[in-house]
Amino acid sequence: MAVLFNPKAKRVAVIDLGSNTARLIVMGSVPGYAYRLEDEIREVVRLRQGMKNNMLSETAVHRALATLRLFKRYCDSSQVDLILATATSAVRDAHNGPQFVQRVRREIGLSLKVLDGEREAYYAVLGVLNEVPLTQGYVLDIGGGSAQLSQVRDRRFRRGHSAPLGALALTEQFVHTDPISETELTAVQAEIDHHLDTISWLPAQARPQRQLVGLGGTIRNVAKMAASRQNYPLNTMHGFYLSRDEVEASIQELCQLPLEERQRIAGLSSDRADIILPGVLVLASVMDRLQVEALTISMNGLREGLFLEHFWDHLSYPVVDNVRRFSVLNMARIYQYQKSHANHVRYLSGRLFNQLAPLHGYGHAERELLDAAALLHDLGTIISYYDHHKHSRTLIINSGLAGFTPREVALIAQLVRYHRQGTPKRKQFKQLLSKRDRQLLLRLTAILRLAEFLERGRNATVDDITAAWDDKTLRLTLIADEYPAVELWEAERNAARLVSKAFGKKVSFESTAAPEA
Repeated sequence: MAVLFNPKAKRVAVIDLGSNTARLIVMGSVPGYAYRLEDEIREVVRLRQGMKNNMLSETAVHRALATLRLFKRYCDSSQVDLILATATSAVRDAHNGPQFVQRVRREIGLSLKVLDGEREAYYAVLGVLNEVPLTQGYVLDIGGGSAQLSQVRDRRFRRGHSAPLGALALTEQFVHTDPISETELTAVQAEIDHHLDTISWLPAQARPQRQLVGLGGTIRNVAKMAASRQNYPLNTMHGFYLSRDEVEASIQELCQLPLEERQRIAGLSSDRADIILPGVLVLASVMDRLQVEALTISMNGLREGLFLEHFWDHLSYPVVDNVRRFSVLNMARIYQYQKSHANHVRYLSGRLFNQLAPLHGYGHAERELLDAAALLHDLGTIISYYDHHKHSRTLIINSGLAGFTPREVALIAQLVRYHRQGTPKRKQFKQLLSKRDRQLLLRLTAILRLAEFLERGRNATVDDITAAWDDKTLRLTLIADEYPAVELWEAERNAARLVSKAFGKKVSFESTAAPEA
């Protein structure tokens, strides 16, 4: 498979053999420049299933070997340059884990790196910190065999604790009826409380706005269930806010329904319906201990953390300083943005934004949204020039933007959607955008559209722009070496009306360069 964005890109595969699921991701990347997910394969292996006396069963081992053999064949046939293969709690807890690792190496040719609990937590945090602007807080990863709770300080992994509180492990140990009985529910909760009591560094006092980030199959499925109930408008769970009330709603539903009906719950993977409840109880308990009302969903986790350690290996610590800025550049580079044009649109829109500040009253946060939209507005041309503004929005709402909230992603998506034509609307994003955002969207779109048409020739004919106004008129002077005839014509025809509507003034243009005789 050819890498779209750069011929120098290498393909890196990460294999994560978990207690419940085995996953393979393939990332196309140029280290330090850009990366993208190119493929993903997921297989339910249930490696921990039937584990007695801390011994992996032969049946589970057979399933795991068949899946790893498939993964290896895929990597070989699709020209993967590097394979990073790991195993977690089921293999590290099993007495016959070392024999299993040797067998994988001998029969398949894969070298499995078995991660201890602290290292598993560390890689999950690396994935999170390259996606979420978390400075101080906690990260919870609930897998099939174990759960990792980590503490983050100053955007660094400080410490992590691994406990045998995975969804599959708790289900196998305590749940034997369908739906779960009150006695089993009590036993699961007692086990959770016992292990959480051993984490000495869990905070004992409430702190407002304490931040928790969640990842792993259990948490993401609960988020998808909540999103389905809300008719959530974005196509990714990146940055989704999962409330404690939504978690409780999921617990009540999962407790009451038999497996056949649980498998039909919108947002819940049918192959996870039989084991998810204990994992959700872990999530609720951690939220209660930390006294948080909501958590932020991260789509990155262990696999991405392993990859990003490789991607950022030239840094002293493999976490990018500004997640938001890099995520915009990463998307722009992946879809082959026209750098000089996009940067000049960004420059002109920034100049307009700053000069018009007395009229709009916005600050750094809004400027950052405008900057992102300026760099991403033409991405859709990689699909087709026609309707490329719509294609640009589609790319953004399907992929998300690391570091930005769902509201901010919706605003950026709408800015690029209306950068050429039409009156910006909240429309499909009303759940995320307030009525106050309507005016923000109108004004930022007007600025972006004007900047776009002042760079219509894509040759930076307009060097700069100055703005002055009185009660009735907004006067815009274009600074140029030669008369910007095309830019003036396009701006007057396609942008002036929206700018006038946004700022309540008639718009007039003039140029420092005189027209040709």
